[in-house]
Amino acid sequence: MKTLRDAFVVLAREVFSHFASPVAYVVLCAWLVWSGFTFTLFCEHYAQSFSVGGSDNPLTMFFGNTILFFLPTLALAPALTMRLLAEETRTGTLEALMTAPVSELSVVLGKYGAGLVYWVTLWVPTLLYVMLTSRYGDVDAGAVAASYLGVFGVGVYYVAVGLLASAIAPNQVIAFVLSFVTLGLLFALGIASFLLPEEVADVVAAFSVMGHMQDFSRGIVDSRYLVFDASVAATALFAAVRVLEGRRAS
Repeated sequence: MKTLRDAFVVLAREVFSHFASPVAYVVLCAWLVWSGFTFTLFCEHYAQSFSVGGSDNPLTMFFGNTILFFLPTLALAPALTMRLLAEETRTGTLEALMTAPVSELSVVLGKYGAGLVYWVTLWVPTLLYVMLTSRYGDVDAGAVAASYLGVFGVGVYYVAVGLLASAIAPNQVIAFVLSFVTLGLLFALGIASFLLPEEVADVVAAFSVMGHMQDFSRGIVDSRYLVFDASVAATALFAAVRVLEGRRAS
């Protein structure tokens, strides 16, 4: 219980400091401009094709059926997580935090929880797109719910990798680059699975965030993707804890 209480204190402190800085609003505004632009493109496409209904609507394309979804998310997660631990390392406040009666696990869980809060905050305004689509066409509520579940699963995975990069890196810039490159390589590995032998392709396909979101955006909830997201997140968080333990020991 003490670990969870301490983690909540770290989470609250991190969320407050994040939304007190201009970086949070720059990232949020940039994402809203991009997402609004792409959603408008998809609406125009369906308006011209006169085909909107059920799982066939602009939301299906918005949630992961084009590269316009994946490229910004590969940059969003590193941008949101790069400061979580790297900035504390750069300013020297991480050493003070490590001398406090707070466990490494509490610090990692608190920072990770804050990262997920940032991620969810980015997607809350997109509910407006659901409202607009439902006003002018039929929307499958199950597919919408599955889409947001898929987005949350991607966030669970991406934020954990970003946090690990932030724990390793000495500053925010290196944390961003390390996280972006790692996520980019995993993304490329997933979409390249069709080039591999069939017996290997099924395993590698689990890395495919594109396949993940294409299924979820159509209302298909594949538990294998969620297990993969949770497994990568747990591994990354465990590694981040060990990094902090190593720093405390040194």
